[in-house]
Amino acid sequence: MTTEPSRRERSSPLRRAVTGVRARVVAGYVLLLVLALGVAMVVIRQVLLARVDREIELALVQEVDELRLLAAGNDPRTSQPFGTDTAALFDTFLARNVPDASEAFYTVVSGRPHRTSPGAPIGLFDAPELLAEFAALEVPRRIDLETEVGAARLLAVPLLADGSPQATFVVTFFPAEDLDQVSQAVRTVLVVGAVVLVLSSLLAWSLAGRVLRPVGELTRTARRIGETDLGARIPVEGDDELAQLGETFNDMLDRLEAAFAGQRRFLDDVAHELRTPITIVAGHLELLDEDPEERAEQIELVTDELQRMGRYVKDLLVVAKAGQPDFLRLELVDVGELVEGLAARTSALATRRWEVDEAPAPGHVVTLADPDRLTQAVANLAQNAVEHTTEDDVVALGASCADGVVRIWVRDTGPGVDASVREHLFSRFARGDRSEAHRPEGTGLGLAIVDAVARAHRGRATLEDEGPGATFSIAFPVLLDTDHADEDDDLPAVDPGPTREVAP
Repeated sequence: MTTEPSRRERSSPLRRAVTGVRARVVAGYVLLLVLALGVAMVVIRQVLLARVDREIELALVQEVDELRLLAAGNDPRTSQPFGTDTAALFDTFLARNVPDASEAFYTVVSGRPHRTSPGAPIGLFDAPELLAEFAALEVPRRIDLETEVGAARLLAVPLLADGSPQATFVVTFFPAEDLDQVSQAVRTVLVVGAVVLVLSSLLAWSLAGRVLRPVGELTRTARRIGETDLGARIPVEGDDELAQLGETFNDMLDRLEAAFAGQRRFLDDVAHELRTPITIVAGHLELLDEDPEERAEQIELVTDELQRMGRYVKDLLVVAKAGQPDFLRLELVDVGELVEGLAARTSALATRRWEVDEAPAPGHVVTLADPDRLTQAVANLAQNAVEHTTEDDVVALGASCADGVVRIWVRDTGPGVDASVREHLFSRFARGDRSEAHRPEGTGLGLAIVDAVARAHRGRATLEDEGPGATFSIAFPVLLDTDHADEDDDLPAVDPGPTREVAP
């Protein structure tokens, strides 16, 4: 036996999906951050090493410059120039200059080691080939080598007499301490970077969850809608792409809810209005008499009920279709020609005092509209006026255009509109006592169709009955916003114009 999955079971795929996207986003972010940290570490290390090299070079050159400055002076013991007495020069220099902790001075006189600075490692002269190289130098030379105390960088400067090398001064720098400082700095940066990486990853995980929250809300809302109704909506915050996705989804739900509500209303209306005629037809068919005259009367009655059902269905379909995108077939309509055509059509409905109050001259006012739907709406208004007037009453049509709004009206000098139905006059099946008395076979959908046509044109249908009789009008913009033609909730405020008081 199969059971319906629990809410937790149904939400687990959603949770896994959102978590998967969240993990991929954070993983990509962490990968980029690790790459950036790695590049930064390499750059920082190279910059620090370059700085150490520059400082070592400056230190070596500084010691050589101090030796040259001393050689240009006099021997403090004799007050005479040093001349070729390189041993005295080296003794004086080593007595006056104390090397830094990472430095050491070596001197070579006549090819043999002379003196060194205090604490200098003496193993540097243990290599005979290096000592011979120092003794034979004629130009300064920089040498990198490994010693018993680690790596060393040397600057060997020969002292010449008559173009021949007599002595060599060797400044040695041991960069181990400086390199240790570089390594320590790199390790510190690495530790700080790792801490920042962990914290930023946690923050990225939290931010990714907040960013992807609308996606989860979207899916959860879709699941709730499938299980219950179309009333659920996604909470939208901000104006980014995900917020726009949520707004678009909510707009889609609004349209779906309106469409389903329209379908339910249509089905309810059909069930409500067709129940009585179907019952009448079924009852008369069951009791169909054998007498030809009575049979003919019953068949005529059944035929009338079927025709009434046909009118119900036709009118209901018009009202139900009003919310569909293809309800209107828009084209450029000459308002003057439209009124002339309407006057010719409606005057054939019944014997009345048909008039045209006013209308633009043909060719002067053009609007974007559906002429067939407008004709249908005005014909319904004219038929409604005929039903509530007598042969001596006036039924007039008119049209005007002002401030970008087209207004078409039908007025009559009849008894007016029942106060009981005035508030919901344009609702479906709204009929007053006078309407029931004058036209018992009516469907009560005529004015609902007028209102649907007006709303489809982004306008309003209104009643004006301050004068004798009643005036019904349709007002809509000259230029329609066809991109929103099916959104009743956002209809623009259309001023139908001032109330007309017309003398009979």
